[in-house]
Amino acid sequence: MKFELFVGLRYLMAKRKQAFFSVITLISIISVTIGVMTLITVLGVMSGFENDLKEKILGTNAHIRVFKLTGGIENYPALSAQIEKIAGVKATTPFIYSEAMLSSASTVTGIVLIGINPDTVDKVTTLKQNLIQGSLHNLSFNREISESKPGKENLPGIFIGKELAKIFGLFYLDEVTVISPWGEATPMGMVPKMKKFRIVGIFDSGMYEYDTKWAYISLPVAQQFFQMGNAVTGIEVKVDNPYNAHTIARMIEKKLGFAYQARDWMEMNKNLFSALRIEKIIMFIILVLIILVASFGIISILIMVVMEKTADIAIMKTMGAKSRSIMRIFMIDGLVVGIIGTLLGTIAGVALGKNIQTVAYWLEKGLNIKVFPPDIYYIDKIPFQINSGDITLIILITLGISFLATVFPSWQAARLNPAEALRYG
Repeated sequence: MKFELFVGLRYLMAKRKQAFFSVITLISIISVTIGVMTLITVLGVMSGFENDLKEKILGTNAHIRVFKLTGGIENYPALSAQIEKIAGVKATTPFIYSEAMLSSASTVTGIVLIGINPDTVDKVTTLKQNLIQGSLHNLSFNREISESKPGKENLPGIFIGKELAKIFGLFYLDEVTVISPWGEATPMGMVPKMKKFRIVGIFDSGMYEYDTKWAYISLPVAQQFFQMGNAVTGIEVKVDNPYNAHTIARMIEKKLGFAYQARDWMEMNKNLFSALRIEKIIMFIILVLIILVASFGIISILIMVVMEKTADIAIMKTMGAKSRSIMRIFMIDGLVVGIIGTLLGTIAGVALGKNIQTVAYWLEKGLNIKVFPPDIYYIDKIPFQINSGDITLIILITLGISFLATVFPSWQAARLNPAEALRYG
């Protein structure tokens, strides 16, 4: 054991008359531990929320959407075949996208009406898994509907979101009317185009915006309703790696030519994810201030130790110890406090994050509150994701702050004059 390390560790182990220093050292370690634990837990929960949001968006939406710059896409089967030959593309499906009005016996509301191909949509999105009532084939084959509603008109099917059904009191197999924004010409002039549908499926995407505004009908019905002929709005694309979607989108544009545009999921949701990223960075900076405050405990304990050990420093210098050795002794003291606090805080932060749901349960039970009400936040548990990059950054920043906290007290100890220290010590 080197001289500096040996002396530094001895100074941290207080004797009976120095018990006060042990208490201050313990408080400093606890402060660093709490700061690191809080930082890891909060950032882990925020990363979990971000990841959960990405999964819901990527489940409901395709990774890439291909549009024609002018008008709809008529030769979509041939274009889909071309896109599927591109490396990294897993599947494609055509879609029609338009705004409309949904009318029931009691209310009228604006919706986004999406025409889908029931045979291929489940290869690109998770609509099939999101259905809590009904099945995809109900959109084009209504034998079940006809048998359950004898004597009723066999209407084309429509899927609506769980929240839309809840808000407006709609149920499975109810009839609704969809009003197109594009009118149709009659002898009396232009009148709104209306068509009756039967609710043959209710889905739960986990996203309030989608569950209240989106509705699905079959592609042929959408083409007829919006008078699009054989055209579609665009082609949805699923790729192997969602994080390569931007690169593959550029490859699609290059292959199809300048008349087509491909937009990836990150581009279509960049405002949302930018806000989440900024929030995470700001929260990181705020929580780092906790560790910065804890570093003042390290400075305080080192200043008191230097004052207490003035005579010892003078004797060591008289015996030949160099200033840099004295400085290292007290820097070791501060770094040991920082390292122990960082290690304990990392372990505690990961453990708390993994058991955050249990902690939330006890808080809800003890305080009789809901920490994250499912009907507001759309989560059945608090997500936590351990990000090795975040943890490494937290450890490095904490150790860096701990190191900087040792510099001034150690420098003061190193520049101590032995003669004056012995005279006044």
